[in-house]
Amino acid sequence: MSISARLPVFPWDRLEPYKAAAAAHPDGAVDLSVGTPVDPVPEVVRQALTAAADSPGYPLTYGTATLRAAAADYLRTWHGVAVADPRHVLPLIGSKELVGWLPTLLDLREGDQVGYPELAYPTYEIGALIARAEPVTYRDPVAELDPARVRLLWLNSPSNPTGQVLGAAELRRVVGWAREHGILVVSDECYIELGWEGTEPVSVLHPDVCGDSHDGLVAVHSLSKRSNFAGYRGAFLAGDPAVVAELLAVRKHAGMIVPQPVQAAMAAALGDRAHAVEQKQRYARRRTALRTALEGAGFRIEHSEASLYLWATRGEPCWETVADLSKRGILVAPGEFYGPAGAEFVRVALTATDERVAAAVSRLA
Repeated sequence: MSISARLPVFPWDRLEPYKAAAAAHPDGAVDLSVGTPVDPVPEVVRQALTAAADSPGYPLTYGTATLRAAAADYLRTWHGVAVADPRHVLPLIGSKELVGWLPTLLDLREGDQVGYPELAYPTYEIGALIARAEPVTYRDPVAELDPARVRLLWLNSPSNPTGQVLGAAELRRVVGWAREHGILVVSDECYIELGWEGTEPVSVLHPDVCGDSHDGLVAVHSLSKRSNFAGYRGAFLAGDPAVVAELLAVRKHAGMIVPQPVQAAMAAALGDRAHAVEQKQRYARRRTALRTALEGAGFRIEHSEASLYLWATRGEPCWETVADLSKRGILVAPGEFYGPAGAEFVRVALTATDERVAAAVSRLA
């Protein structure tokens, strides 16, 4: 069987009829279905990319020393990772690439299980299926998963799609269980800077979670959201030295290399806080406007205390909600994309311009 035959239909292809319906609105569509950045790439990032444009030689899979130091300093300064070590950082061609290929790179096979949340980014399942491993979902991994079969456990806090945040105590409980059973924990922390209310997002590498050791742990960080970097495809992982070394060894052979100018832009982005604060303020304004409008239109918002989305429901099948909103020129993602538990929810992204968000607010009223 081919790899594609093992995979489900690409979820967003199913949205095409509703996308057409939304586009038919006299004032055009407001697309809140995908969390793709729409604001300008920060000037500090563009300048770094331009300065590094004359890069005729092959870049290093391991990344430049400057980039790895910038990533380690970022983790140490902004996320309290006390033992951040540049030697244990690895750049990625965007975080989705890592999510999709990690089970294969770790040599998972039939009979092995990959655990991930019951409401989750679809690519966790896809990565398992590509490797012929078995994807299994959980609400509580400690209570529900078979430690004899699970080899890779995905955490995602803040969550995509729900925005739920796992506190340090809960992360510590899961990490302790996984370490006891020799299970690798990989924490997708792409939305860690977008906490809005309640529990502050914390990295799995924070000493309150893992003590003074990163054994058995990997954290994945993306620049797409904080730095409008999605078009550049830049992210990184950090953590367990043995896992980082193994992934580096395989990725060198496979040619999984971040382009040199992008590495320079990543280092600049990680070293500059001002643009990330400004971008978060933009998202905060849009979040407030959309949340108020959705609640006024009869929606209930669950979780959504962090990340780039509102997890909303009117207590009806998600496709009915998608269809109704598309008639108003608003496109959202059906919760079913993220697992059966999302059948009555829609995910509303904050990634639209201020003008388009204002249009959505007006239409919801």
